[in-house]
Amino acid sequence: MARYTRHFVYDPDMTRGELSTILSRMRHSDRVLASIESKQSAAKSRIAASWRRSYEHYGLDPTTSRKQNIATDYELRALRDDASDLLHVARARIDQLFGLVGASGCTVVLTNADGYILDQRSSDADKGDFTGWGLRQGANWSESTQGTNGIGTCLAEGRHMIIHRDQHFFSNNIAMSCIGSPIYGARGELIGALDVSSARLDQTEALNNLIAATVAQTAKQIETETFRAAYVNERVVIAADTSADQSALVAVNSDDCIVGATRAARKLFGWAGDGDLKPVAATDLFVGDTDHRGFNRAEKAAVVKAITRADGNMSAAAKALGIGRATLYRRMKRLGITRTT
Repeated sequence: MARYTRHFVYDPDMTRGELSTILSRMRHSDRVLASIESKQSAAKSRIAASWRRSYEHYGLDPTTSRKQNIATDYELRALRDDASDLLHVARARIDQLFGLVGASGCTVVLTNADGYILDQRSSDADKGDFTGWGLRQGANWSESTQGTNGIGTCLAEGRHMIIHRDQHFFSNNIAMSCIGSPIYGARGELIGALDVSSARLDQTEALNNLIAATVAQTAKQIETETFRAAYVNERVVIAADTSADQSALVAVNSDDCIVGATRAARKLFGWAGDGDLKPVAATDLFVGDTDHRGFNRAEKAAVVKAITRADGNMSAAAKALGIGRATLYRRMKRLGITRTT
């Protein structure tokens, strides 16, 4: 790997603050390059792995200014139209999140899966600063454009990310802390990211961790609401017990077949992470029918449900099950069902 030789020309009109900023950025880019040159660093640190990816895979140079990739107004409208369902569901959640963090000098942004900022909340006092740093609607913050950052790296790795100050790839991003969470769609596909960014000098890593938990929770809420909106005609059931991820949802149709699942549910049951879901009988998942007892449990559940729906009218229950009343009584006796079950 080639080493860079840089020449710094001192300007006597520089303020001490400007000189300090320049020297700090130079030290940061040197540290990034040293990490990239190390064969062990990428294996030991996800941040170092992202730095190497930014340099080798995307061809970015930490010694230069970051590239700007801003969508035109026409392009931004098209991007927002493509993500209209996500924007509709996320709007209230973004407002709620900004209500929690906005007063502390943070901005909240929502991006699509390619890292383009589609929606944003900033206070009037902070908006100019964030725009100056490139955090504005239409800006692309993918890792391929901005290197290691809270939005792009969380999209690249599909996981929650905290990129604190000098963990960024480009030195002119090191004043910021960026906290991003991926958002997955109704078919388990990556559809965007939610990010909270701040440039407060007193922003600590402990505060970042607290904000990160809120960002992650909000992203999960957006996911579950997106899923429910997509399967509005099916029953949506929490697939996990109370100790597990409550965003593990499945959609069950009128034939009691599971026809959809959130990313968390797919992970829970070992299904494909995204794409079409092969229908699964709900009784197979929640009751189990791998043996005779499983069939009995499923049959018992169906009989009890029919009797309950018929309000105890055995003739009506038998008709709903497509059997005679005498047959219904025989099944009830075999399955241990009483009229009061």
